[in-house]
Amino acid sequence: MQLCLAKIPIKGYNLIMSTKVSRTEAKKAIETLLKYIGEDLKREGLVDTPERVIKSFDTFYGGYQQDPKAPLQKTFRYYKDYNEVVLVKDIDIMSHCEHHLVPIIGKAHIAYIPHKKIVGLSKLARVADIFSRRLQTQESLTVSIAETIYECLEPKGVAVYINAVHQCMTTRGIQNKHSSTTTTHFKGIFTEIQHRQEFLALLRS
Repeated sequence: MQLCLAKIPIKGYNLIMSTKVSRTEAKKAIETLLKYIGEDLKREGLVDTPERVIKSFDTFYGGYQQDPKAPLQKTFRYYKDYNEVVLVKDIDIMSHCEHHLVPIIGKAHIAYIPHKKIVGLSKLARVADIFSRRLQTQESLTVSIAETIYECLEPKGVAVYINAVHQCMTTRGIQNKHSSTTTTHFKGIFTEIQHRQEFLALLRS
């Protein structure tokens, strides 16, 4: 099995996060924020809140502790010539905006056209999940997923389409409750209009 090694760093990310902040320091930071909004830390409902928030952070931002290339290490050779699109639709995405630390919730659709090797379909969703559990913009999330799959699988092409709701728009600022954002990124032959249209048609089907 050929390993996919990081040739260049993924833009905006460290693959494995190194932290110099202790759990105790992190809890104190949460306590400070609770005080800032005017809460009483001795109130019964808040006694264990700092610890619960840190535990939730471990889930929300667990992608910093994982290498998004790792799920793509195990691949399979195929012996018949397959030149069509492999599409995984409706992958749940739950991320957080790097500007306001509020949720980005939506769906990702990932397609690739194999070249010499294929990968388990769940691994594509796993790559999306790892990247989504980091602070970012939807644009950077879309590009990172596509670039990583393209680098590791060396397919003929990769297409990523994400549609998501940003709570930085729906619950603050303009408070437009019905808006959503769509982003795409195409690699390889998906940059050609024919293949791009085929991908978009499959999404609509």
